[in-house]
Amino acid sequence: MRRTTSLDRLLGEQLQPGHTFYVPGVSGESTSLLAALSARAEQAREVRFTGVHFPGINRYDFLKLHPQARQRAYFMQPSLRAGLQNGRVDLLPCDYPGIVEDLARLPVDVAFTMITPPDADGRCSIGASYDFLPTVWRNAARRVGLINPSLPRTRGSFEVAVQDCDLLCEIDDAVLEFDNGEPTPAMQAHARSVAGLVRDGDTLELGVGKLQAAILEALRGHRRLQVHSGMVSSPLLGLIDAGAIDGAQAVQCGVALGDSGLYERIGRDERFYFRPVSETHDIRRIAQIPNFCAINAAIEVDLFGQVNADSVKGRLVAGVGGLPAFVSGARLSKGGRSIITVPATTDDGSISRIVPALSHAAAAAVTRHDADTVVTEYGVAELRGVSIHERARRLIAIASPAFRASLETAWSQIAGGL
Repeated sequence: MRRTTSLDRLLGEQLQPGHTFYVPGVSGESTSLLAALSARAEQAREVRFTGVHFPGINRYDFLKLHPQARQRAYFMQPSLRAGLQNGRVDLLPCDYPGIVEDLARLPVDVAFTMITPPDADGRCSIGASYDFLPTVWRNAARRVGLINPSLPRTRGSFEVAVQDCDLLCEIDDAVLEFDNGEPTPAMQAHARSVAGLVRDGDTLELGVGKLQAAILEALRGHRRLQVHSGMVSSPLLGLIDAGAIDGAQAVQCGVALGDSGLYERIGRDERFYFRPVSETHDIRRIAQIPNFCAINAAIEVDLFGQVNADSVKGRLVAGVGGLPAFVSGARLSKGGRSIITVPATTDDGSISRIVPALSHAAAAAVTRHDADTVVTEYGVAELRGVSIHERARRLIAIASPAFRASLETAWSQIAGGL
């Protein structure tokens, strides 16, 4: 029978050696839960924490709770490096569909989720972050609902019945906010090139960040756009208000991550409809969406069209996330295409992001046979259906002018050894 308790008492009972705790990330993160864990740090010995926590967004360090705490992770973060070396961290190289499969098999002793207060029928929304929670919720041994009146009540394909919660805790957390930042002039030029590839009536997928914000701004003149994406952010509201997106459930997503204005809007605007990762990143579902346009960022692209999205000089900085699923789904969509955005150089201009070949230490998120369209602030390289030599030529043409000669020399040497 469910009962209401305090977080401190709950953790006092449930934090036990050998237990696995699922703690949500992105905008599903609860500051009350994290504070309560810190207060019970001595009980975290041999407790394994898991969840999908994003670098630069979710910064809580579970390993600091106790020298014998463990973590099962899917994205690299600075707090994980030491634990990865000493065996306290299991880092899985999974894309989003792979994470769903892993979490579906993983024995979870306690799963947490923030929920809205129940309605008259005892139904609760999980707010701005559907993400992986539905996958874990079905199989968790104990399910804990954190009743948060600040959580927006959203429409979606999953909800929690209050009677299905084994334990309830009342909290009052502000939903985690995220600022995309102001795009630079180079990013705005980059964004205009990307927007020029988008057609009226397309269904878009794109993430969060300065460049993504600039792309949304550049798309305001488009019409009849739809969104099917893992994550949406505050700049999307400008696109909606400009009339580019309209209609009930025109924006289908797994997570909203932004400011209080975004969270207020998703609670009342019928354009927003939320789905878990098992639906948003289902390649078969994406393939059925005509004119699906996947727009994703990269760290570097080589002259074969291979994409590195999560490592810098062999050092992991993130994970591949939803990129492979959206690229594959876009290629199967009728009229669909995948657009990879990459700055031509590092911020200081000293290193080219268009490289001769990915190094042996780089992790390829998109292989050469999936390469489609690459965009820098210097232009667009259409790669689908062209030879390897033409592909290299087109990529060199959108590199920074300072590096084009060296790239041409490098390609000549590579091509001579093929």
